[in-house]
Amino acid sequence: MTTISATERAAAQAYLRLLESTQAVLTDPGLAPYAGMMLTSPMAEADEALRAAGLAGNEDRLLRLVSALRTPPAAVPGRDPAA
Repeated sequence: MTTISATERAAAQAYLRLLESTQAVLTDPGLAPYAGMMLTSPMAEADEALRAAGLAGNEDRLLRLVSALRTPPAAVPGRDPAA
């Protein structure tokens, strides 16, 4: 099980928001031309959160944290989903 600090959780969540924002903007033909402008804020938020958590340049740890956030509790071996 991956133990996640508050700053790591914030960084992983900011990264996920950036991914979701990017996907939303780039899949909408009307918004795609404005991607740079629309993604500036989510990129800055993710950059700052990654720096604050000490994850800038540590993609392996970041992706493990993101995976831990996205894994439903019932899917984690040895974890009781009712707990």
